[in-house]
Amino acid sequence: MTTIDTGQTSDPTGQSAGKGLSLTMKIGLPLLVVAISALAYQSFKSFYIPAYGENPEELAYLEDADPRALLGGDLTHFKYGDVSFSEPAANLPWQLVKKFDDGDGHFERPFKEATLSSQGANSDGLGPIYNNNACESCHEADGRTTPVVGGSLLVRLSVPGENEHGGPKPHPVYGGQFGDLAVGKAAPEGRVEVLYSDVEGYYGDGERYILRKPEVVLTDLGYGPLGEETMTSARSAPSVFGVGLLEAIDDDALREWADPEDADGDGISGRLNMVWDSKDGRQAIGRFGWKAEQPTVFNQVADAASNDMGVTSPVFPNQTCMPAQTDCIEAIHGGDAKETEFTYAQVDEATAYLQLLSVPARGHLDEPTVQRGEKLFSDSGCTGCHKPLVVTGDDHELRRLRGQTIMPYTDLLLHDMGEGLADNRPSFEASGREWRTAPLWGIGMTETVNRHTLFLHDGRARGFAEAILWHGGEAEAAKEKFRNLPKEDRESLIKFLRSL
Repeated sequence: MTTIDTGQTSDPTGQSAGKGLSLTMKIGLPLLVVAISALAYQSFKSFYIPAYGENPEELAYLEDADPRALLGGDLTHFKYGDVSFSEPAANLPWQLVKKFDDGDGHFERPFKEATLSSQGANSDGLGPIYNNNACESCHEADGRTTPVVGGSLLVRLSVPGENEHGGPKPHPVYGGQFGDLAVGKAAPEGRVEVLYSDVEGYYGDGERYILRKPEVVLTDLGYGPLGEETMTSARSAPSVFGVGLLEAIDDDALREWADPEDADGDGISGRLNMVWDSKDGRQAIGRFGWKAEQPTVFNQVADAASNDMGVTSPVFPNQTCMPAQTDCIEAIHGGDAKETEFTYAQVDEATAYLQLLSVPARGHLDEPTVQRGEKLFSDSGCTGCHKPLVVTGDDHELRRLRGQTIMPYTDLLLHDMGEGLADNRPSFEASGREWRTAPLWGIGMTETVNRHTLFLHDGRARGFAEAILWHGGEAEAAKEKFRNLPKEDRESLIKFLRSL
Protein backbone atom coordinates (compact mmCIF):
# COMPACT_ATOMS: atom_id res chain seq x y z
CA MET A 1 0.00 0.00 0.00
CA THR A 2 1.33 3.42 -0.93
CA THR A 3 1.45 6.05 1.81
CA ILE A 4 0.78 9.61 0.76
CA ASP A 5 2.64 12.25 2.83
CA THR A 6 0.28 15.16 3.26
CA GLY A 7 2.86 17.30 5.07
CA GLN A 8 0.76 17.33 8.24
CA THR A 9 1.34 15.42 11.46
CA SER A 10 -1.41 14.78 13.96
CA ASP A 11 -0.64 15.59 17.59
CA PRO A 12 -2.21 13.74 20.57
CA THR A 13 -5.08 16.22 20.62
CA GLY A 14 -5.92 15.47 17.06
CA GLN A 15 -5.00 18.95 15.87
CA SER A 16 -2.78 19.40 12.88
CA ALA A 17 0.72 20.85 13.36
CA GLY A 18 0.01 22.66 10.15
CA LYS A 19 -2.22 25.03 12.07
CA GLY A 20 0.69 25.91 14.35
CA LEU A 21 2.80 26.48 11.28
CA SER A 22 0.04 28.66 9.88
CA LEU A 23 0.06 30.78 13.03
CA THR A 24 3.83 31.09 12.84
CA MET A 25 3.52 32.19 9.24
CA LYS A 26 0.89 34.76 10.17
CA ILE A 27 3.24 36.29 12.72
CA GLY A 28 6.49 35.80 10.86
CA LEU A 29 5.49 36.96 7.40
CA PRO A 30 4.60 40.53 8.46
CA LEU A 31 7.87 40.77 10.40
CA LEU A 32 9.74 39.52 7.36
CA VAL A 33 7.96 42.04 5.15
CA VAL A 34 8.85 44.84 7.56
CA ALA A 35 12.51 43.75 7.65
CA ILE A 36 12.71 43.48 3.86
CA SER A 37 10.97 46.85 3.46
CA ALA A 38 13.43 48.51 5.84
CA LEU A 39 16.36 46.96 3.99
CA ALA A 40 14.88 48.01 0.66
CA TYR A 41 14.40 51.58 1.91
CA GLN A 42 18.01 51.81 3.08
CA SER A 43 19.16 50.40 -0.27
CA PHE A 44 16.94 52.91 -2.05
CA LYS A 45 18.45 55.80 -0.09
CA SER A 46 21.95 54.51 -0.62
CA PHE A 47 21.88 53.46 -4.24
CA TYR A 48 18.88 54.92 -6.05
CA ILE A 49 18.44 58.47 -4.78
CA PRO A 50 20.89 60.30 -7.02
CA ALA A 51 23.62 62.51 -5.62
CA TYR A 52 22.64 65.44 -7.82
CA GLY A 53 19.46 66.96 -9.17
CA GLU A 54 18.58 68.02 -12.70
CA ASN A 55 19.97 71.56 -12.50
CA PRO A 56 23.75 71.29 -12.95
CA GLU A 57 23.89 75.03 -13.63
CA GLU A 58 23.38 75.53 -9.89
CA LEU A 59 26.93 74.24 -9.40
CA ALA A 60 28.51 76.29 -12.17
CA TYR A 61 30.04 78.67 -9.63
CA LEU A 62 32.43 75.90 -8.60
CA GLU A 63 34.14 75.83 -11.98
CA ASP A 64 35.83 79.18 -11.53
CA ALA A 65 36.23 79.01 -7.75
CA ASP A 66 39.63 78.88 -6.12
CA PRO A 67 39.98 75.31 -4.74
CA ARG A 68 41.41 76.76 -1.52
CA ALA A 69 38.03 78.35 -0.82
CA LEU A 70 36.02 75.13 -1.13
CA LEU A 71 36.10 74.04 2.49
CA GLY A 72 33.10 71.73 1.98
CA GLY A 73 33.93 70.36 -1.47
CA ASP A 74 30.92 70.90 -3.72
CA LEU A 75 28.86 71.42 -0.57
CA THR A 76 30.51 74.84 -0.33
CA HIS A 77 28.59 78.08 -0.89
CA PHE A 78 29.55 81.74 -1.27
CA LYS A 79 26.51 83.31 0.41
CA TYR A 80 27.79 85.42 3.27
CA GLY A 81 25.75 87.13 5.95
CA ASP A 82 23.30 85.83 8.52
CA VAL A 83 22.37 82.87 6.29
CA SER A 84 25.92 81.55 6.00
CA PHE A 85 25.32 78.50 8.18
CA SER A 86 21.85 77.65 6.80
CA GLU A 87 22.40 77.03 3.09
CA PRO A 88 21.52 73.63 1.59
CA ALA A 89 23.84 71.87 -0.80
CA ALA A 90 23.23 73.10 -4.33
CA ASN A 91 21.51 70.96 -6.98
CA LEU A 92 20.02 68.31 -4.73
CA PRO A 93 17.58 65.78 -6.24
CA TRP A 94 13.94 66.52 -5.50
CA GLN A 95 13.69 63.70 -2.94
CA LEU A 96 16.41 65.29 -0.81
CA VAL A 97 15.07 68.82 -1.33
CA LYS A 98 11.77 67.69 0.20
CA LYS A 99 13.49 65.85 3.01
CA PHE A 100 15.74 68.84 3.71
CA ASP A 101 12.77 71.22 3.84
CA ASP A 102 10.76 68.91 6.10
CA GLY A 103 13.76 68.49 8.38
CA ASP A 104 14.24 72.25 8.52
CA GLY A 105 10.68 72.54 9.81
CA HIS A 106 11.35 70.01 12.57
CA PHE A 107 14.57 71.79 13.52
CA GLU A 108 12.82 75.15 13.88
CA ARG A 109 9.54 73.89 15.38
CA PRO A 110 8.95 74.84 19.04
CA PHE A 111 7.63 71.95 21.11
CA LYS A 112 4.81 72.60 23.56
CA GLU A 113 3.57 71.01 26.76
CA ALA A 114 1.56 67.84 26.15
CA THR A 115 -2.13 67.98 27.04
CA LEU A 116 -4.95 65.47 26.69
CA SER A 117 -6.18 67.31 23.60
CA SER A 118 -2.76 67.67 21.97
CA GLN A 119 -1.54 64.07 22.06
CA GLY A 120 -0.12 63.01 18.73
CA ALA A 121 0.25 66.59 17.47
CA ASN A 122 3.52 67.54 15.80
CA SER A 123 4.51 70.01 18.48
CA ASP A 124 3.41 68.17 21.59
CA GLY A 125 5.61 66.63 24.29
CA LEU A 126 7.95 69.32 25.64
CA GLY A 127 9.59 68.39 28.94
CA PRO A 128 8.33 67.87 31.56
CA ILE A 129 11.87 68.94 32.62
CA TYR A 130 13.94 70.58 29.90
CA ASN A 131 16.37 73.34 28.85
CA ASN A 132 14.95 74.70 25.60
CA ASN A 133 11.89 74.19 23.42
CA ALA A 134 13.40 73.91 19.93
CA CYS A 135 16.62 72.84 18.22
CA GLU A 136 16.84 76.32 16.73
CA SER A 137 16.75 77.84 20.22
CA CYS A 138 20.28 76.55 20.91
CA HIS A 139 21.55 76.48 17.33
CA GLU A 140 20.40 79.89 16.16
CA ALA A 141 20.61 80.14 12.37
CA ASP A 142 22.36 76.74 12.55
CA GLY A 143 25.16 78.31 14.55
CA ARG A 144 24.94 78.82 18.28
CA THR A 145 23.12 81.28 20.45
CA THR A 146 25.29 83.21 22.88
CA PRO A 147 26.70 80.46 25.16
CA VAL A 148 25.35 81.78 28.44
CA VAL A 149 22.69 80.51 30.83
CA GLY A 150 19.39 80.88 29.01
CA GLY A 151 21.20 80.69 25.67
CA SER A 152 22.97 77.55 24.52
CA LEU A 153 24.89 76.74 27.72
CA LEU A 154 23.81 73.43 29.27
CA VAL A 155 25.18 71.47 32.22
CA ARG A 156 25.87 67.73 32.07
CA LEU A 157 25.83 65.73 35.31
CA SER A 158 27.21 62.37 36.39
CA VAL A 159 28.59 60.48 39.36
CA PRO A 160 31.60 58.13 39.52
CA GLY A 161 31.09 54.91 37.59
CA GLU A 162 29.60 53.96 34.23
CA ASN A 163 26.15 53.26 32.87
CA GLU A 164 25.23 49.95 31.28
CA HIS A 165 26.88 50.94 27.98
CA GLY A 166 30.12 52.34 29.40
CA GLY A 167 29.01 55.98 29.29
CA PRO A 168 28.69 58.47 32.16
CA LYS A 169 26.64 57.25 35.11
CA PRO A 170 23.72 59.64 35.61
CA HIS A 171 23.10 61.34 38.91
CA PRO A 172 20.61 59.16 40.86
CA VAL A 173 18.28 62.13 41.50
CA TYR A 174 19.00 64.69 38.77
CA GLY A 175 19.92 62.44 35.84
CA GLY A 176 22.46 63.19 33.14
CA GLN A 177 21.61 66.81 32.37
CA PHE A 178 20.45 69.62 34.64
CA GLY A 179 17.01 70.85 33.59
CA ASP A 180 16.37 74.45 34.61
CA LEU A 181 12.87 74.64 33.07
CA ALA A 182 9.70 72.59 33.53
CA VAL A 183 6.08 72.42 32.43
CA GLY A 184 2.92 71.61 34.36
CA LYS A 185 3.32 70.57 37.98
CA ALA A 186 6.89 69.35 37.52
CA ALA A 187 9.52 71.41 39.30
CA PRO A 188 12.66 72.58 37.50
CA GLU A 189 15.79 70.92 38.81
CA GLY A 190 17.14 74.30 39.82
CA ARG A 191 18.97 77.35 38.57
CA VAL A 192 22.36 77.60 36.85
CA GLU A 193 24.87 80.33 37.55
CA VAL A 194 28.31 80.74 36.03
CA LEU A 195 30.89 82.68 38.05
CA TYR A 196 34.13 83.85 36.46
CA SER A 197 37.55 84.48 37.92
CA ASP A 198 40.47 86.13 36.15
CA VAL A 199 43.58 84.24 35.06
CA GLU A 200 46.44 86.60 34.27
CA GLY A 201 49.18 85.88 31.78
CA TYR A 202 51.74 87.53 29.53
CA TYR A 203 52.76 87.16 25.92
CA GLY A 204 56.42 86.66 25.18
CA ASP A 205 56.79 90.34 24.37
CA GLY A 206 55.45 91.33 27.79
CA GLU A 207 51.91 92.28 26.76
CA ARG A 208 49.42 91.31 29.49
CA TYR A 209 46.28 89.30 28.87
CA ILE A 210 43.40 88.17 31.08
CA LEU A 211 41.56 84.89 30.63
CA ARG A 212 38.32 84.14 32.42
CA LYS A 213 37.87 80.83 34.23
CA PRO A 214 34.26 79.69 34.73
CA GLU A 215 32.76 77.96 37.73
CA VAL A 216 29.31 76.40 37.40
CA VAL A 217 27.08 76.83 40.44
CA LEU A 218 23.75 74.99 40.68
CA THR A 219 21.30 76.64 43.07
CA ASP A 220 17.63 76.48 44.14
CA LEU A 221 17.79 72.71 43.87
CA GLY A 222 14.33 71.27 43.41
CA TYR A 223 14.98 67.68 44.47
CA GLY A 224 17.48 67.85 47.31
CA PRO A 225 21.28 68.15 47.53
CA LEU A 226 23.53 67.02 44.70
CA GLY A 227 26.17 65.35 46.87
CA GLU A 228 29.91 65.81 46.89
CA GLU A 229 30.62 63.20 44.21
CA THR A 230 28.60 64.98 41.53
CA MET A 231 30.56 65.89 38.40
CA THR A 232 29.40 68.80 36.24
CA SER A 233 30.39 69.94 32.77
CA ALA A 234 29.11 73.09 31.07
CA ARG A 235 28.57 72.67 27.33
CA SER A 236 27.69 75.24 24.69
CA ALA A 237 25.84 74.25 21.53
CA PRO A 238 28.16 74.12 18.50
CA SER A 239 27.35 75.12 14.93
CA VAL A 240 25.74 72.29 12.96
CA PHE A 241 26.58 72.94 9.29
CA GLY A 242 28.89 70.43 7.57
CA VAL A 243 28.14 67.59 9.99
CA GLY A 244 27.09 65.29 7.15
CA LEU A 245 30.56 65.57 5.64
CA LEU A 246 32.18 64.82 9.00
CA GLU A 247 29.93 61.76 9.30
CA ALA A 248 31.06 60.64 5.84
CA ILE A 249 34.75 60.48 6.81
CA ASP A 250 35.66 56.81 6.75
CA ASP A 251 36.13 54.96 10.06
CA ASP A 252 39.42 53.58 8.76
CA ALA A 253 40.73 57.12 8.25
CA LEU A 254 39.99 57.94 11.89
CA ARG A 255 41.74 54.76 13.00
CA GLU A 256 44.75 55.67 10.87
CA TRP A 257 44.96 59.18 12.34
CA ALA A 258 44.73 57.93 15.92
CA ASP A 259 48.07 57.65 17.67
CA PRO A 260 47.23 56.79 21.28
CA GLU A 261 50.80 55.87 22.22
CA ASP A 262 52.36 58.79 20.28
CA ALA A 263 54.31 56.34 18.15
CA ASP A 264 55.59 59.11 15.88
CA GLY A 265 56.92 61.11 18.84
CA ASP A 266 55.30 64.42 17.88
CA GLY A 267 53.71 64.91 21.30
CA ILE A 268 50.19 64.46 19.91
CA SER A 269 48.33 61.27 20.75
CA GLY A 270 44.82 61.51 19.38
CA ARG A 271 42.45 58.74 20.45
CA LEU A 272 39.14 57.34 19.30
CA ASN A 273 36.18 57.49 21.64
CA MET A 274 34.30 54.20 21.37
CA VAL A 275 30.70 54.97 22.34
CA TRP A 276 27.26 53.38 22.34
CA ASP A 277 25.19 53.65 19.16
CA SER A 278 21.67 53.76 20.62
CA LYS A 279 20.01 53.43 17.22
CA ASP A 280 21.86 50.30 16.11
CA GLY A 281 22.56 48.87 19.57
CA ARG A 282 26.32 48.48 19.22
CA GLN A 283 29.67 50.08 19.97
CA ALA A 284 30.84 52.61 17.39
CA ILE A 285 33.37 55.38 16.89
CA GLY A 286 32.20 58.68 18.38
CA ARG A 287 32.31 61.80 16.20
CA PHE A 288 29.85 64.39 17.53
CA GLY A 289 29.64 66.34 20.74
CA TRP A 290 32.45 68.04 22.64
CA LYS A 291 33.85 64.69 23.74
CA ALA A 292 32.84 62.75 20.60
CA GLU A 293 30.01 61.06 22.53
CA GLN A 294 27.65 60.35 19.62
CA PRO A 295 28.53 58.24 16.55
CA THR A 296 26.05 59.57 13.99
CA VAL A 297 23.99 62.65 13.22
CA PHE A 298 20.81 60.63 13.78
CA ASN A 299 21.90 59.68 17.30
CA GLN A 300 22.96 63.25 18.02
CA VAL A 301 19.53 64.60 16.98
CA ALA A 302 17.66 62.04 19.09
CA ASP A 303 19.96 62.56 22.09
CA ALA A 304 19.57 66.35 21.99
CA ALA A 305 15.78 66.03 21.68
CA SER A 306 15.72 63.81 24.76
CA ASN A 307 18.13 65.70 27.01
CA ASP A 308 17.60 69.31 25.91
CA MET A 309 13.85 69.28 25.26
CA GLY A 310 12.52 66.20 27.05
CA VAL A 311 11.19 64.90 23.72
CA THR A 312 11.05 61.14 23.20
CA SER A 313 11.97 59.28 19.99
CA PRO A 314 12.30 55.64 18.93
CA VAL A 315 15.98 55.83 19.93
CA PHE A 316 15.23 57.32 23.35
CA PRO A 317 11.59 56.33 24.00
CA ASN A 318 11.57 57.02 27.75
CA GLN A 319 11.24 60.36 29.48
CA THR A 320 14.33 61.54 31.36
CA CYS A 321 12.38 61.79 34.64
CA MET A 322 14.31 60.26 37.54
CA PRO A 323 12.53 58.14 40.20
CA ALA A 324 12.39 60.98 42.75
CA GLN A 325 10.73 63.31 40.21
CA THR A 326 7.19 62.03 40.68
CA ASP A 327 5.45 65.04 39.12
CA CYS A 328 7.59 64.57 36.03
CA ILE A 329 6.73 60.86 35.89
CA GLU A 330 3.00 61.46 36.36
CA ALA A 331 2.76 64.32 33.85
CA ILE A 332 0.88 63.87 30.59
CA HIS A 333 3.37 62.83 27.94
CA GLY A 334 3.10 63.46 24.22
CA GLY A 335 2.89 61.17 21.25
CA ASP A 336 0.25 58.48 21.07
CA ALA A 337 -0.07 54.72 21.29
CA LYS A 338 1.76 54.26 17.99
CA GLU A 339 4.36 57.02 17.93
CA THR A 340 6.81 58.77 20.24
CA GLU A 341 6.83 62.57 20.56
CA PHE A 342 9.48 62.81 17.82
CA THR A 343 8.69 60.09 15.28
CA TYR A 344 11.34 58.06 13.47
CA ALA A 345 10.48 59.81 10.20
CA GLN A 346 10.84 63.24 11.82
CA VAL A 347 14.22 62.41 13.36
CA ASP A 348 15.31 61.02 9.99
CA GLU A 349 14.23 64.21 8.20
CA ALA A 350 15.92 66.46 10.78
CA THR A 351 19.04 64.33 10.31
CA ALA A 352 18.98 64.79 6.53
CA TYR A 353 18.55 68.54 7.01
CA LEU A 354 21.74 68.72 9.08
CA GLN A 355 23.64 66.32 6.83
CA LEU A 356 22.97 68.48 3.77
CA LEU A 357 23.75 71.91 5.23
CA SER A 358 26.64 73.29 3.21
CA VAL A 359 29.78 75.08 4.38
CA PRO A 360 30.61 78.76 3.81
CA ALA A 361 33.58 79.30 1.53
CA ARG A 362 36.85 80.62 2.86
CA GLY A 363 37.66 84.21 1.96
CA HIS A 364 40.59 86.66 1.81
CA LEU A 365 42.76 83.97 0.23
CA ASP A 366 45.32 86.29 -1.31
CA GLU A 367 45.76 88.78 1.51
CA PRO A 368 49.42 88.62 2.55
CA THR A 369 48.61 88.76 6.27
CA VAL A 370 46.16 85.87 5.92
CA GLN A 371 48.67 83.82 3.95
CA ARG A 372 51.33 84.50 6.57
CA GLY A 373 48.84 83.55 9.29
CA GLU A 374 48.12 80.26 7.57
CA LYS A 375 51.82 79.42 7.50
CA LEU A 376 52.20 80.37 11.16
CA PHE A 377 49.19 78.19 12.02
CA SER A 378 50.91 75.23 10.41
CA ASP A 379 54.42 76.03 11.68
CA SER A 380 53.11 76.34 15.24
CA GLY A 381 51.84 72.76 15.10
CA CYS A 382 48.10 73.54 15.09
CA THR A 383 47.47 71.27 12.11
CA GLY A 384 48.61 68.29 14.18
CA CYS A 385 45.00 68.17 15.49
CA HIS A 386 43.15 70.64 13.27
CA LYS A 387 43.68 68.55 10.13
CA PRO A 388 43.14 70.80 7.10
CA LEU A 389 42.57 68.35 4.24
CA VAL A 390 40.35 65.25 4.24
CA VAL A 391 38.59 63.15 1.60
CA THR A 392 35.28 61.61 2.68
CA GLY A 393 34.66 57.89 2.25
CA ASP A 394 32.59 56.10 -0.35
CA ASP A 395 29.93 54.34 1.73
CA HIS A 396 27.75 57.02 3.31
CA GLU A 397 24.03 56.42 2.71
CA LEU A 398 23.74 59.83 1.01
CA ARG A 399 25.72 59.58 -2.19
CA ARG A 400 26.23 63.34 -2.31
CA LEU A 401 28.51 63.16 0.72
CA ARG A 402 30.84 60.54 -0.73
CA GLY A 403 34.29 61.30 -2.11
CA GLN A 404 34.27 64.99 -1.23
CA THR A 405 37.59 66.78 -0.72
CA ILE A 406 37.00 68.95 2.32
CA MET A 407 38.94 71.20 4.70
CA PRO A 408 37.26 70.92 8.12
CA TYR A 409 40.34 71.55 10.28
CA THR A 410 39.61 68.64 12.60
CA ASP A 411 40.66 65.03 13.09
CA LEU A 412 37.55 64.23 15.20
CA LEU A 413 39.84 62.59 17.77
CA LEU A 414 40.17 63.03 21.51
CA HIS A 415 43.15 64.99 22.80
CA ASP A 416 44.36 65.78 26.29
CA MET A 417 43.93 69.54 26.49
CA GLY A 418 45.51 70.02 29.91
CA GLU A 419 44.28 70.86 33.37
CA GLY A 420 43.09 74.36 32.44
CA LEU A 421 40.30 73.04 30.19
CA ALA A 422 39.62 69.84 32.14
CA ASP A 423 36.06 69.24 33.33
CA ASN A 424 37.21 66.12 35.24
CA ARG A 425 34.15 64.25 33.96
CA PRO A 426 34.87 61.09 31.93
CA SER A 427 32.57 60.09 29.09
CA PHE A 428 32.97 56.60 27.61
CA GLU A 429 36.71 56.42 26.84
CA ALA A 430 37.25 60.19 27.04
CA SER A 431 38.99 61.24 30.22
CA GLY A 432 38.18 64.37 32.20
CA ARG A 433 41.02 66.18 30.39
CA GLU A 434 40.19 65.09 26.83
CA TRP A 435 38.13 66.89 24.20
CA ARG A 436 37.38 66.23 20.56
CA THR A 437 39.15 68.54 18.11
CA ALA A 438 36.56 71.14 17.14
CA PRO A 439 36.14 71.83 13.39
CA LEU A 440 37.29 75.32 12.42
CA TRP A 441 35.58 75.71 9.04
CA GLY A 442 33.18 78.65 9.08
CA ILE A 443 34.46 79.90 12.44
CA GLY A 444 35.26 83.28 10.95
CA MET A 445 31.54 83.84 10.25
CA THR A 446 30.43 83.28 13.86
CA GLU A 447 30.30 86.97 14.70
CA THR A 448 28.32 87.76 11.54
CA VAL A 449 25.76 84.99 12.00
CA ASN A 450 25.48 84.73 15.79
CA ARG A 451 26.75 88.15 16.89
CA HIS A 452 29.40 86.92 19.30
CA THR A 453 32.90 85.43 19.38
CA LEU A 454 32.65 83.21 22.44
CA PHE A 455 34.49 79.95 21.86
CA LEU A 456 35.49 76.63 23.47
CA HIS A 457 33.18 74.01 24.98
CA ASP A 458 31.77 76.35 27.63
CA GLY A 459 32.08 79.69 25.85
CA ARG A 460 34.78 80.98 28.21
CA ALA A 461 37.03 82.34 25.46
CA ARG A 462 36.12 85.88 24.33
CA GLY A 463 37.80 85.61 20.96
CA PHE A 464 40.39 83.64 19.02
CA ALA A 465 43.42 84.61 21.10
CA GLU A 466 41.82 83.54 24.38
CA ALA A 467 40.71 80.25 22.83
CA ILE A 468 44.30 79.50 21.80
CA LEU A 469 45.74 80.56 25.15
CA TRP A 470 43.51 78.09 26.99
CA HIS A 471 45.08 75.18 25.08
CA GLY A 472 47.33 72.90 27.12
CA GLY A 473 48.32 69.26 27.34
CA GLU A 474 49.04 67.97 23.86
CA ALA A 475 48.50 71.51 22.52
CA GLU A 476 50.84 73.17 25.05
CA ALA A 477 53.75 73.45 22.59
CA ALA A 478 51.54 74.98 19.88
CA LYS A 479 50.00 77.39 22.40
CA GLU A 480 53.47 78.46 23.58
CA LYS A 481 54.60 79.11 20.01
CA PHE A 482 51.60 81.39 19.54
CA ARG A 483 52.14 83.10 22.90
CA ASN A 484 55.74 83.88 22.02
CA LEU A 485 55.09 85.20 18.51
CA PRO A 486 55.55 88.92 17.90
CA LYS A 487 52.25 90.78 18.11
CA GLU A 488 52.11 91.31 14.34
CA ASP A 489 52.42 87.56 13.77
CA ARG A 490 49.79 86.76 16.38
CA GLU A 491 47.40 89.09 14.59
CA SER A 492 48.22 87.44 11.24
CA LEU A 493 47.40 84.01 12.63
CA ILE A 494 44.08 85.29 13.96
CA LYS A 495 43.29 86.90 10.60
CA PHE A 496 43.78 83.48 9.03
CA LEU A 497 41.24 81.99 11.44
CA ARG A 498 38.81 84.77 10.57
CA SER A 499 39.18 83.86 6.90
CA LEU A 500 37.82 80.35 7.50
